[in-house]
Amino acid sequence: MKYVTYIYENPDWTQWQWSDKKLLPLVSRVRLLQGRLLGKLQTLGFDLNVEAQLDAVTLEVVKTSEIEGEALNSEQVRSSVARHLGIDNGVMPAATREIDAVVEMMLNATYHYQQPLLLDDLLGWHRALFPDGYSGLYRIKAGSIRDDSQGPMQVVSGGYGREQVHFVAPSADKLSDELDKFLSWFNTPPHQQDHIDLVIKAGIAHLWFVTIHPFDDGNGRLTRAITERVLAQSDDSAQRFYSMSAQILKQRNDYYKILERTQKGNTDITDWLVWFLQTLEQALIAAQTTTSTIVNKASFWQRHRQHALSTRQVHMLNILLTDFYGKLTTKKWATMTKCSIDTALRDINDLIEKGILKKSESSGRSTSYEIEAI
Repeated sequence: MKYVTYIYENPDWTQWQWSDKKLLPLVSRVRLLQGRLLGKLQTLGFDLNVEAQLDAVTLEVVKTSEIEGEALNSEQVRSSVARHLGIDNGVMPAATREIDAVVEMMLNATYHYQQPLLLDDLLGWHRALFPDGYSGLYRIKAGSIRDDSQGPMQVVSGGYGREQVHFVAPSADKLSDELDKFLSWFNTPPHQQDHIDLVIKAGIAHLWFVTIHPFDDGNGRLTRAITERVLAQSDDSAQRFYSMSAQILKQRNDYYKILERTQKGNTDITDWLVWFLQTLEQALIAAQTTTSTIVNKASFWQRHRQHALSTRQVHMLNILLTDFYGKLTTKKWATMTKCSIDTALRDINDLIEKGILKKSESSGRSTSYEIEAI
């Protein structure tokens, strides 16, 4: 079998190289988008600003777990994020202890972006991901660096008997030195690193940490938390308004392919950084759309502030204004609000009379409804 040389087996493997000619146009576009987004958010009132942050952090927590195949209850995540941000979440479901721990870990990663990243931070984040010391059915050493007692750390896909090894991480006896080197670099100010742009540093940190793979499990989520910390530094803000993980999830197959190719290559990581910056660019574009949705929703409620509405109506209108897919029918209203068809029809007719909803012109066989335009 052909022996594979991994990037960390190269001498001085962290002496990263890249092509400024290929990266600088991308850096410029990303920086412009960051500036536009943060500038737009500064013009919003406090409540809308907090709502944008609530949406972004919730999305990041849900999607970073989804990348690893773990589905979190998005309403519980949102409830936990709201509580941590000091927002009244009385009507939202209580979060589990596990979700609370993950949310706290992610917020800790970004809120303390101006502080050095310590090994104790990483160990604490890891404990937060696995509070009961289990990953699925398997016992792991939560809050401890892996020791390879069960064999070398490998990234594997495929079923039993058809396993394909995509990556073998550095051996456990090298982890102490590798982590020291990583943290020393991570905590060095940019002006002492040839003024490396922080969005490039975010891409390098992501690749570097996931290549070290220092834990039994959770390395991907910790890598993305570290990435969020550098992006917070690049924004010079603890508040997060865009989700890198949501964009990575959309391109998950490409993400794993470019990682594998880079980890089996040399120290020229231009292709990886191009992919990372393009993905960051798409995340920022998506956030612009989300922010516009929040502004439009606020404008909508301002226009209809004189109407007395039930809790069901407010709940459904907020869904219609944000993430509703398909056509709204009486049956769907009844299902989503857990009320009878008759009650749903009364709710909808009331909103039609108030000029908030209208019958859709493209209803087809079943009558459907949509928000009345301004």
